[in-house]
Amino acid sequence: MKRESRVTIFSFHFLLFTFHEFFGGHAISSIIIDGYNIIGVVHCNMEKAREQLIDLMIQYKVINAHDITIVFDGYKAGQGNESRAVRGGVVVIYSKLAEKADEVIKRMITKDRKEWIVVSSDRDIANHAWAVNSIPVPSDAFIRIVSRKSAGMEGCGGFEADMHRETTEGKDSCQYDEDACAGKGNPYKLSKREKSVRRALSKL
Repeated sequence: MKRESRVTIFSFHFLLFTFHEFFGGHAISSIIIDGYNIIGVVHCNMEKAREQLIDLMIQYKVINAHDITIVFDGYKAGQGNESRAVRGGVVVIYSKLAEKADEVIKRMITKDRKEWIVVSSDRDIANHAWAVNSIPVPSDAFIRIVSRKSAGMEGCGGFEADMHRETTEGKDSCQYDEDACAGKGNPYKLSKREKSVRRALSKL
């Protein structure tokens, strides 16, 4: 019995070590992405832009195994019901007719209370994320990290250069820490929100 117990304990620790090494020591995070906020809405071929983002996230999931959900607007040309599919382990959602992706994202992170990493440079979504104890991260920072980690994999090259970027410098960064933009606190010390955003980005 003692020998079997030692074997069981060894196997358990070996599995933990393997998991830690394979996934780079990072815990699995739940990531929800504002799709059009990353790719923009001015494209000659929106379908191609969407497919590039989905393919990139599928490739990235192979590397990090995070739970990834992408939400696209379907409110102008969508169906009567919300569309949801799983592709390569990535959940892809299109909002229903007359409902924006913003509303879907806010509803999901409110209903499923956990520390989501919310990828969007939209101020309203960022404010809502903070309110429900999730962490909003800027789209451009997220896509830089994901593109770099997926570099060299077929299909992801060029996506970062082609995407629509929303800078987080100047007034746009206020969505992540309004107190810092209002001149409150020590300008040389990171606020709690800035630390949270950095911590979330380090998990990617």
